Amino acid sequence: MTTVTKRHALKLLGGAALAAPFAGALPAFAARESELNILCWEGYNSAQVLDPFRSAKSATVKAESLTNDPTMINRLRAGETKVWDLINVNNPWARKAMYPEGLIKPLPKAEFEPFFDKMLPQFKAPYRWAMSDDGKDLLGMAQRFGPYSFVVNTDKVSRKTAEEQGWELFNDPSLKGKYGILESDDWNVFNIFMIAGINPFKVHDAAEMATFGETAKKVFGGAKLVGDIAAMNQALVSGEIDLHMTGGTYSVSPARADGHPELRAVTPLKGPIDGKGGISWIEITSTVNNPNLSPLAAEFLKYVQDPKVAHTVAFAEGTFNPVAQMGNKACFDLFTKEELDAIQWDSLEEEMSRSAEYDIVPDYDKALEIMTSAKRTKG
Repeated sequence: MTTVTKRHALKLLGGAALAAPFAGALPAFAARESELNILCWEGYNSAQVLDPFRSAKSATVKAESLTNDPTMINRLRAGETKVWDLINVNNPWARKAMYPEGLIKPLPKAEFEPFFDKMLPQFKAPYRWAMSDDGKDLLGMAQRFGPYSFVVNTDKVSRKTAEEQGWELFNDPSLKGKYGILESDDWNVFNIFMIAGINPFKVHDAAEMATFGETAKKVFGGAKLVGDIAAMNQALVSGEIDLHMTGGTYSVSPARADGHPELRAVTPLKGPIDGKGGISWIEITSTVNNPNLSPLAAEFLKYVQDPKVAHTVAFAEGTFNPVAQMGNKACFDLFTKEELDAIQWDSLEEEMSRSAEYDIVPDYDKALEIMTSAKRTKG
């Protein structure tokens, strides 16, 4: 668990400007009508999304982005429920972890469920990942989503070959030294299980963990490089690598928008999760169980449902993605042909149908330890 002291968190958030969230527990600082703090994935923290809301509400809005769901949730577990008003993470965490642990609050269903009626069909209420396990409470709002498996340069590996061979590409000795690995611990754990032919979202026995470990050593040992999204896209464009794992619309869409349609996210035709070859993600944004929650939290959740704002969220600085609000024609019509191509709208539905939804790996800590050890051996 990440341990973050209040002093450390204040430093991260800009010091005195954000003193009020911590002071919010004190009566003298009870009012928070003009401030909002958001912990989120990249995109929601962009000025394009935040500035209009800041101006409209004359509010101080701070947002911090991280690239790992467990780390964000551990921040709340470490006491930062007093800091944040909204948290934006992938689909299973609200239902399976944050709500049972008392880290988030349910939303008023009468106010927020009608927004789901305008979303794409798969998100209509009651949308499973937005609801509590007993189906009674609404825990958050869906927005960005997409398939996320691996990315190829189709000039080097055809889409057909990639879809048919799937994860076996990373077992192919002829591709040793020709692929990269995106730095993303949780997704790399998922992918290495998939390459090993094992469903990641179950409890694993000793033999499966041993296979996972051997696969991790082989995969990291054969990688040309390990890096961030920019490094992966640059290496694909330059020809340094032919493909990389842990990737999808989220990672490759900026390169496609920059004029590289040959780079394409691929979802395998088959795989070890009940036959499904890929994994998809859906972001759920929830209100934190902050004892002094800003009233702007609910206002912001409504703000990002607006068709124009939802389109801005889809194309926020950094990464481009489909949004659930594309079910609303007023939102969908804002997307240009080029933008739809960047997010691979042409194959989105079939790729989502081939994907299992992101879930929690029950023995994640053990798998992460094994994978980290394998990564170290690469040097």
